[in-house]
Amino acid sequence: MDLKGLFNKGKKIVDERGGVESLKEDASELTDIAKGKGSLTDKAKEAAAAIKDPGAPGGDGKADPGTPGEDGKPAEGAS
Repeated sequence: MDLKGLFNKGKKIVDERGGVESLKEDASELTDIAKGKGSLTDKAKEAAAAIKDPGAPGGDGKADPGTPGEDGKPAEGAS
């Protein structure tokens, strides 16, 4: 794969997750999780759940916050 192809693939992934602002919100959310209290295992689980929903909680990410999670409960912040 050439450099241009790699760039285009990366751009497509960013666009699918809601764009650059969504990535910034994800990074901020992960930083907060990492700095928060709890065990490393709890932080890893929380970070994995946060990555499934692009953008900040309740933000403008493309994912539907009302979609039930793996446990069947509504996503955090859903009304």
